Amino acid sequence: MAEPPAAIAKSGHGLNQTASQSSSNTVYRILFAISFVHLFNDSIQSVIVAIFPILKDTMSLSYAQIGWISFAINFTASILQPVVGYFSDKRPTPLLLPLGMCFTFTGMLLLAFAPNYIMVLVSVVFVGLGSAAFHPEGSRVAHMAAGSRKGLAQSIFQVGGNAGQSLAPLLTKWIFIPFGQIGALGFTAVAAAGIAVQSFIAKWYGGSLKQGYTFAKREAGQIHPIYKKKVMWATVILVLVVTIRSWYVSAVGTYYAFYLIEAYNLTVDQAQIYIFLFLGAGAAGTFFGGPLADRFGRRNLIVASLLGAIPFALALPYLPLIGAAIVLILTGFVLMSSFSTAVIYAQLLHPGSIGTVSGLITGLAFGMGGIGSLLLGNFIDTFGIHDVMVAAGFLPIFGLLTLALPTDKKVRVWTNQA
Repeated sequence: MAEPPAAIAKSGHGLNQTASQSSSNTVYRILFAISFVHLFNDSIQSVIVAIFPILKDTMSLSYAQIGWISFAINFTASILQPVVGYFSDKRPTPLLLPLGMCFTFTGMLLLAFAPNYIMVLVSVVFVGLGSAAFHPEGSRVAHMAAGSRKGLAQSIFQVGGNAGQSLAPLLTKWIFIPFGQIGALGFTAVAAAGIAVQSFIAKWYGGSLKQGYTFAKREAGQIHPIYKKKVMWATVILVLVVTIRSWYVSAVGTYYAFYLIEAYNLTVDQAQIYIFLFLGAGAAGTFFGGPLADRFGRRNLIVASLLGAIPFALALPYLPLIGAAIVLILTGFVLMSSFSTAVIYAQLLHPGSIGTVSGLITGLAFGMGGIGSLLLGNFIDTFGIHDVMVAAGFLPIFGLLTLALPTDKKVRVWTNQA
């Protein structure tokens, strides 16, 4: 087993250089392993979105019912992720990694044979439980293996998840249209592979803890009360930004295919290609966002991401197909470049709560996406898909809130990391 990361002692800087050389080492084999498991986990989650067109036809579901399915998985994950993160901050638990994937395995098995709408909801809750168990501990593993390259490490970790999510339209096209609901059964094999890799990672994780790795803790009373208020307001703004981004991603990822079918007379499988362009570009943006944040600053990258998406989102509903394809690629890349960056910025705001804030931000992305899907589904049933997609284009304008985020340098002063 490779040399574990150096011990992290209690300090505002997060690292006490007990062994300065190993503290800066990046353990790439663990980073890529956890990224692959993130790919497995989120590709299985993408099955839920991919199967929506099939379930809508075979079970005669309304848009609102589709919204409830999305809400069930995302809300389950979002509620439990910060809880799991909080307890893992108190007591790191490597066993949660393979255990979470066991829940996911169960969810896929139930989904393949679900005879009705209620059982579909039950199956996606199991997948949500698996996601909730995985993400906080997965983010902590990425933090442990990062060495001095936190932005790159989070990008490697998060790109696996967003790449998995981007597979949803291809799964619809190549698996669920030909095979129907039973196609979900094949993803139990993906979950089984995930359990095996998670067991390997959990062994490294546990071994590192035994050999002295501990997570940073901020001492009580270290931050002046006025700075605590500033940190809290920055956290509130970040939460609002993540919510806005999640609602827009849900609008495109969940419902834009139906808009393409209605507005451009595309078939279900043709529409999936456009969704893949958006989500695939988003995965690329996630990967490049971390290194760009390391170079130009986390806050600056978040601002550029949200503001840069505004003109693309406003134009999308009015473009011809070729223009829509180009804008989907640009929007996905720009908007999702802040995905991993939001996590590491939150970790900068709360350096002693890596699992909790990682669970909060990634869990919030899931949960707000689920709430957004639920609301949008009800709005589409009431107002029609065209009007709702036009209205969704205005969501990124609220990204102007990012201008109120403090710079990285200010945050480091406030949290005694300067």
